[in-house]
Amino acid sequence: MKLSRPKAALAAFTLIAAGAAAWRFTPDFRAHAETQAPPAALTVSVIEPQYRQWPDTIETNGSTAAWQEAVIGAETGSLRITEVLADVGSEVKRGQLLARLADATATADLRKQEAAVAQARANLEQAEADLKRSRQAADSGALSAQKLDEYRITATVDRAALASAQADLENKRIALSQTRIVAVDDGIVSSRSALLGNVVSTGTELFRLIRQGRIEWQAEVDAQQLARIHAQQSARVTLPNGKVLDGKVRLVSPTLSTSTGRALVYVALNGHGAQPGMFASGDIELGDAKVLTLPESALVPRDGRTDVYVLNRDGATVERRTVVAGRHRDGRCEIVSGLTTDMRVVASGGGFLSDGSRVKVVEQQAPASLASANGAAQGGGQ
Repeated sequence: MKLSRPKAALAAFTLIAAGAAAWRFTPDFRAHAETQAPPAALTVSVIEPQYRQWPDTIETNGSTAAWQEAVIGAETGSLRITEVLADVGSEVKRGQLLARLADATATADLRKQEAAVAQARANLEQAEADLKRSRQAADSGALSAQKLDEYRITATVDRAALASAQADLENKRIALSQTRIVAVDDGIVSSRSALLGNVVSTGTELFRLIRQGRIEWQAEVDAQQLARIHAQQSARVTLPNGKVLDGKVRLVSPTLSTSTGRALVYVALNGHGAQPGMFASGDIELGDAKVLTLPESALVPRDGRTDVYVLNRDGATVERRTVVAGRHRDGRCEIVSGLTTDMRVVASGGGFLSDGSRVKVVEQQAPASLASANGAAQGGGQ
């Protein structure tokens, strides 16, 4: 019996469909289908954000300055500088000779006054001897009481003259010592205006010292921040060259500037490296607070924002999320907003990913192991 043309066509289509369905489930077809699945862009490990106890800090800026400066000037005038023994940057000790003034005149005046003292002492000895003899003569009735009083007054005047001469001698010694310009404290010479051969007048500044070499950071804060800052709080200051110094709040200004509305906080710095006049940023630590953190390697700075890549529920693709990053400390970064603790974040390599990228997730391991895995994955895909 012959089939009609439409029925024959239907039967042929049915046979072809059945054959194609059977071929789909053969091993060769399945292997072909697997090779067509999108490959993973990167082999990654994922982590969860963690809460850490971090110091609660106030971030601010300011400049460095000398803790105290000492001005060293000439205490005597009209003398020429004959020797300069210190320069800018010299570390000096209290009493160390920095410069010398001409001392010939002062030395001559001292010797002259020493002679005047010797003469006054001799006059007093003569007057006391005369007084002694007059008292003996007065006892025998050979000398009047008036004459005895004259000898007594003369001895008193000569004694006063000797005391005055000795005082003048001390002044001459002081004047001679003032020709030696010495350091008034331990410190570092920050400026020198003393010039060899220059004739200085009384009060002329010759040197300026940073007392004990101590530098402090003068941080500017507003009224709200000022209320939270107290003496002895710790601080960390970052210098323009990247060096970080520790310090402690030494003094908090009791007033705010009427022009800027800000106050100064004086932070004593530990260690070396800071110089007066540097503009530095830093943190003043107020206490401890619990903050959400991620390793810095998980952050992807891009176009002025900070991104992280979060593993989706399917476990095979990632989603880009923009977060607000806060402080950095010990290789981790504070996440102010944008994440929760139950999210799984790509630990590193986010710069090679994009929103919706497929990844292969492995247990967290060393970076070298991850690199080997990524190399193998990329080699297999070629």
